[in-house]
Order: sequence, then structure tokens, then C-alpha cells
Amino acid sequence: MPDLDGRPVLVTGASGGIGGEVARQLLTAGADVIAAGRSAGALAALSEGTGMRTLTFDLTSEDSVRDALADLDVYGVVNCGGNGGEIATPMETNIDVFDEVIAVNARGALLVTKYTSRSMIRLGRGGSIVNVSSQASLVGLAGHVSYGSSKAALDNITRVSALELGRYGIRVNSVNPTVVMTPMSEWYWGRDDIQGPFLHQMPLGRWATEAEIAAPIVFLLSDGASMISGVSLPIDGGYSSR
Repeated sequence: MPDLDGRPVLVTGASGGIGGEVARQLLTAGADVIAAGRSAGALAALSEGTGMRTLTFDLTSEDSVRDALADLDVYGVVNCGGNGGEIATPMETNIDVFDEVIAVNARGALLVTKYTSRSMIRLGRGGSIVNVSSQASLVGLAGHVSYGSSKAALDNITRVSALELGRYGIRVNSVNPTVVMTPMSEWYWGRDDIQGPFLHQMPLGRWATEAEIAAPIVFLLSDGASMISGVSLPIDGGYSSR
């Protein structure tokens, strides 16, 4: 188990399934977790009895992000806040939805990186940022023009940030998960005409669990990954190797 030794780590989207599991695993690894999101009630439920700090802000507002993070000292960041958008072809897509998805998944993560990296540079202790991307940025997935585009942008934010922040000892990586079957995703991925063909193409032939996504994120935040930066790591059962 990685040892994060009391280092403060911000997790956005912590009230979600993957974000909540990341926060719990980080606590087990000894991090000082700051769980962030838009719902104070959901964050309070997550932090109850754990000592986890919470922080509420809106990823789509630079003023909100700046006010929340400008004076927050962190060592690590997990950009896990996300918007799933819609299932639509390029011919049918709602551009307003496209803009909303980009605003959260790409622009929001960039805003968090902008203000937390200033803290890391000021502290002079290096740091680690992990962006939760998707296999949808690595391969074309039908119906995912908005979501996949936002995550492809996030992967480029990862690479450029790794290039720019490396001189300060700050590492930046992405993880690119496959589907985690939750009630939110089951309406689409649980359909017989979608699930069967998709899993047939995946070498491991099953969905990922939240714990299987969180564990590599915790590793990338740890000293065990001290020479890893600028990477987009598929956690997709081999799907993107096709």
C-alpha cells in the first residue's frame, strides 16, 4: 500500500462513485484528503466519521474555483469531477450539451490545475496531479462525441501540464478507465445490444470496479510513481489494445 504520509490531496467529484472510492483509498494510504464537489450534503455523508475535509465549489466557474483553491495548500490533486453528457451521433448532438461537458471535463480540470499548481510551486515540494479521463479518448465509441472529445482534451491538458510543471517536480498523469457499471451507467451500458458486443471485444471480458480505478490513481500520487509523468494509463481490460 502506498504511504502518502499526511500529504494533502484534493479530490474533485468526490461525491461520485469513483471519486468517493478514491477518497477512501487515499485515507487508507495516509493522505490528508480534501473531498470536493457541488453537493455539501453528499460530501458530508462521505466524510462522516473519517476526518476527511470537504470543500464545495463549481467547476464551471473560474471565480468559484479560484476562491476555493487560491489559498489551499496541496501536494496532490485528483480531477475526477465529470459530466457524462448524452448519447448522440455527431449529426444529432446537442451543442449546448457538448459545451456543458467540455466546461466540466476539460475546462474545469484545467481550472483546478491552474490554481492548485500555483500552490505546489509556491510550496516547492513537488506534487502529483491525476486526471480521470476515459477509454473514450483513446478509441472511438459510438454515441460519445461530446464525452470522448472532452476527455481527449483532458489527455492533452495532461501532457502539456506534465511538460510545463515537470521543472517544479510536479508530475501529471491521466487514467483512462472503461465503464464501471453503476445505476447511472446501466441505462445504456446494461442494454443487451450494447453490453454483449462491447464486452466481447474486451480481452478481460468484464466491467471495471470502482476500486480497480481508484488503486492506480493512488499509486500515481505516491512516491512509487516518482518517475512517471505525462502518461495516459488505460484501465480498460485491454479494450484499447484492439
